[in-house]
Amino acid sequence: MTSYVIYWLIAANLIAFVLMVLDKGKAEADEWRIPESTLLLWAFLGGAFGTVLAARLVRHKTRKQPFATWMLIWLWLDIILLVLWAFGFLDQLILPVAQRWGGS
Repeated sequence: MTSYVIYWLIAANLIAFVLMVLDKGKAEADEWRIPESTLLLWAFLGGAFGTVLAARLVRHKTRKQPFATWMLIWLWLDIILLVLWAFGFLDQLILPVAQRWGGS
């Protein structure tokens, strides 16, 4: 299961990064933009690091509120969850729920 989580985080961060860079290009070209809800959804789904990294590298949406605040909220939530997962605390929370639902 650990490898699936890592693969998902890599994919989500790559997708989020690419979407942010594409949106920056579209903004500069005055073209149709990627909705903020889509960008924030990928940040929420585990791509917060990619979203924040792209925002800083290409200077895109760093001052746009409340978007910038939500990016940082999802980033810190990702960091907290990763730390809890690394120290095994999430297993203690998730395992009883999974057993109750009939999982192993």
